[in-house]
Amino acid sequence: MKYFSIYIPDPKTNAGAPTGARKEQMDRFIGESLSNGTLLMGGGFLSVTKNGAVLRRTNGQTSVIDGPYAESKELLGGFAMLEYPSREAAIEGARDFLQVAGDGECITYQIMEGPEGHA
Repeated sequence: MKYFSIYIPDPKTNAGAPTGARKEQMDRFIGESLSNGTLLMGGGFLSVTKNGAVLRRTNGQTSVIDGPYAESKELLGGFAMLEYPSREAAIEGARDFLQVAGDGECITYQIMEGPEGHA
């Protein structure tokens, strides 16, 4: 089963890209996850205040807003497309990720499979 996961770092204790030992640990975790087939693809996000945008459609009109902004309570740190045999395995994988990534939240959604197993 495929899962989409987003990571929201705790801005009080875990802001910014990992450095030093944490970066080495994260690189090792990502390499192992790619090798064992649980990580299909993923990445961290650049500063959303400079590189992001919010598009909103209301009554047929679409507006584009710079942001989201740093004062947002839930800025995304990164995403991953994952492969796990069950919801329980996906939850355990998210726990393992948080051990490496640090404080924050990992939100995981199962992806609806289409015809012939295509997501």
